[in-house]
Amino acid sequence: MSSATPLASPHLPRLLALDTATERLAVAVVDGERQWVADEAGGPLASQRLLPLIFAVLERAGLALGELDAIAFGRGPGAFTGLRTACSVAQGLAFGAALPVLAIDSLALLAEDTFAAHGATEVWVAMDARMDEVYAAAYRRDGAQWVAVQAPALWSLAALGAAWQRDPPACVAGTALTAFGPRLPCAAALQMPTPHDRAAALARLARAAWQRGEALDAALALPLYLRDKVAQTTAERDAAKAAAAGVT
Repeated sequence: MSSATPLASPHLPRLLALDTATERLAVAVVDGERQWVADEAGGPLASQRLLPLIFAVLERAGLALGELDAIAFGRGPGAFTGLRTACSVAQGLAFGAALPVLAIDSLALLAEDTFAAHGATEVWVAMDARMDEVYAAAYRRDGAQWVAVQAPALWSLAALGAAWQRDPPACVAGTALTAFGPRLPCAAALQMPTPHDRAAALARLARAAWQRGEALDAALALPLYLRDKVAQTTAERDAAKAAAAGVT
């Protein structure tokens, strides 16, 4: 889907924002009182579709890369390949256009999206991380920004369920709701398993990050990996095999 939506303030910067942390691919361009957003299937297609989608949205906005103030990217947590794709594309475009970057919490996107859809100001975000694990964080809205009450972390399903039984959440958003169903004790919490408008939420968080002065040199852009050893190098795999075989 794509759209152009008026924003409240006439003093916004010009920003490109992208996120490939999930199975959806989100791109947004903000310019003054307007924003253009696009959301489509990502996953394995993200590395092929991201650049064409970025330039298509920029074309709709009538902007060139050199006219932007910064490039925002979803730093994670999320799928290893998706995070690497978003970070590397943001870095490459930023280096080429001599722009800074903005690193956006990909879980906070769901908190922002839930606030826009339902007005929720306290949100647990829980994303399916496979292998009976969940990327999760708890957020509270403080004025116009989100505060991480529980920082993004990789939880076992059992540990997150136990935490929610001790302190039941008021609102839960994210794919873990669908992936695990009744195995996650949500009690009477408002549940939002499907995003309302992830790309528009990305645009708002990018704008807020710029206004808070969070722009970074592109060389400092890093994804947030919470499961560092899922993807191993060839050397690491060979070393593990040798160790298992008792070879030193």
